[in-house]
Amino acid sequence: AGAAQAQSAEPWRAPRAGDWIVTGRVTDVAPTSSDAIVTSAGAATGLEVDVSDDIMPTLGFTYFFTDNIAVEAILGATRHEVRAQGGATDVAVHETWVLPPVVTVQYRPTVQGRFSPYVGAGVNGMIFFDGDDKNGFTVDLDNGFGYALQAGTDIGLHGPWSLNVDVKKVWFDTDAQINGGALRSDVSLDPWVVSIGLGRRF
Repeated sequence: AGAAQAQSAEPWRAPRAGDWIVTGRVTDVAPTSSDAIVTSAGAATGLEVDVSDDIMPTLGFTYFFTDNIAVEAILGATRHEVRAQGGATDVAVHETWVLPPVVTVQYRPTVQGRFSPYVGAGVNGMIFFDGDDKNGFTVDLDNGFGYALQAGTDIGLHGPWSLNVDVKKVWFDTDAQINGGALRSDVSLDPWVVSIGLGRRF
């Protein structure tokens, strides 16, 4: 107990080689899709896919290989509604949970002071699960992989604690098959992933 109190009383320092930061975040996942829905023969329907945003808690785990190079993995799941929109049509066709793990390698130029900014790049997966078809439609979404860019900063508070602000841009495409392939869409989800949270260094 005494050692823990001594650690929390220390002034904050920038993370260094061998450190871990575990961050609890509130994260907004905001897809930017507006892709056309076409028939199986490729004919236009006048409809587009719209995928809703979702805000959920997530966890980030960052390990420092050197004072300037770290790797981060984020875990969380979000739920999104898929709608077909166009003209007088605006109908929900599917809801699904998405597990979008993202792993990035970060470069952190600053090793002193109260700010530890970073940029990063990496890969992401998109795993759709527990889907719920709506309004008589059936929808099948393909899992897959994409890539991501990242920027953010840890802002020292006190002891091992820091405030984290993080923005990721993820690029990911999936093939949506509607009603057994009678309709389809090549959906570019390409979400912005915006987070704020509290981190602890170990």
